[in-house]
Amino acid sequence: MQSFSDVLNLVKDYFLEKVRKNELTETAYRCWIKNIEPDRFENNTAYLLVSSQFYRGILIDQYMNQLKEAFEAVLGFPVHVEINCTGEEAPQPAQPFAEHVAPETVPAESAAGTPASGPEPPHRQQVFSGGSASDLSFWDKKMQESGMTGDYAYTFETFIVGSKNKFAYSACQSITDPKNFQNKQYNPLFIYGPSGLGKTHLLMAIKNELHKKAPQLNVIYTSCETFVNELIIAIKKQNTDEFHTKYRSMADFFLIDDIQFLSGKESSQEEFFHTFNELYQGGKQIVITSDRPPKDINILEDRLKTRFEWGLLADIGAPDFETRVAIIQRKAELLHLELSDDITNFIATKLKTNIRQLEGAVNKIKMHKLYTGSEPSLSIAQTVINEILNDNQPMPITIERIIDEVAQTYRVNAADIRSNKKNAPISQARQIAIYIAREITQATMKEIGQEFGGRDHTTIVYTLKKVENLIKTNAHDRGIIEDIIKNIRDK
Repeated sequence: MQSFSDVLNLVKDYFLEKVRKNELTETAYRCWIKNIEPDRFENNTAYLLVSSQFYRGILIDQYMNQLKEAFEAVLGFPVHVEINCTGEEAPQPAQPFAEHVAPETVPAESAAGTPASGPEPPHRQQVFSGGSASDLSFWDKKMQESGMTGDYAYTFETFIVGSKNKFAYSACQSITDPKNFQNKQYNPLFIYGPSGLGKTHLLMAIKNELHKKAPQLNVIYTSCETFVNELIIAIKKQNTDEFHTKYRSMADFFLIDDIQFLSGKESSQEEFFHTFNELYQGGKQIVITSDRPPKDINILEDRLKTRFEWGLLADIGAPDFETRVAIIQRKAELLHLELSDDITNFIATKLKTNIRQLEGAVNKIKMHKLYTGSEPSLSIAQTVINEILNDNQPMPITIERIIDEVAQTYRVNAADIRSNKKNAPISQARQIAIYIAREITQATMKEIGQEFGGRDHTTIVYTLKKVENLIKTNAHDRGIIEDIIKNIRDK
């Protein structure tokens, strides 16, 4: 960890995890967290920069406690947070964070930071009709009155059913019927499909329905990433018995999201294998989601893939046009926003593959109306869609990104990959990173050598041949390398 900027990126990752868990709306993240800029870190105080007093006021009033919580989660100790406006005082360059915190404070395997934030949208720097951007009380009241968040309960009633998700929806409903509690026909129930199509909604709907119909049952919902992280903590604290009790002994229904996160994590796969077996043999219902079917999850033990296919596989596809229209209309209704058929159909035609994008478009149109007083129009919808599509463009593939991804996979420090350290784990990670850099970037061998500690052309050629031979002879390592490349290209 080199700078305060890196720490802030991890803090933003912490908020993104809240979005994924439905503890924070995506709109809230994009509006108030994503564009925070780093200033400096001094005396256990994080100094942050934002573009306006209005923006600053929202953070202080609504998000200060969450920011402190996020910094403490990342750094491991309490942090005071100060927020200033750009230009309010001369910002100092982000200082090397190592001057303030010992290197081991932030684990080397922490997730890579989010893309650098773009400039603050112009509308937040304007004076809006009815009140100024710096009038926090006015705009806070306006946002509350307008139902700005447009949140809804994650239930079966709020799930928009269409031809591409009806099968998965029906299966989820079936397992929550008390008549089927004894005869678990769909166990495990494995739901798969690309991100943003409602898999997490269905898991939460199962949980909420069971709380209503069978409150005596213990329903455990978790993400696979949380499962892995809790296991790591339990091992470090030598307290795996408590971990086992939570997941193996207490659950009547076990719901786990994004199981593909187990890919390449051998110890976690071993733990999940035994957790699965104990739950299954105990007659407990298991529901799993993934972004791909079991057979396509690389670096996953065959015995796990086999178990995932014991019950029912249910896929979710991109919503058809009619379903997309229904989703837009439902979100607009929640936001008390009137959209013409032309605007609704236009959004449904342009955004075809992701429910979050559809709902995000309606949120943005609502925000535009709130901030400017302008009624929704096709022109505004076009601008909003362009912003969403630009926001969802993949990050440029850089050698830095490759090193970060390889470092996370092999549990080493990214700085060590660039160094001349020669112990086996670092050397292997470095060789893999060099190979991937040559495969998926336009960098020359000389440029790659410079990125990896100034290594010469001969060394790079030797490394490439060595990894190519490894790929040909070792299926396990080939799978890891393919998965790293896929993760990088998918981001």
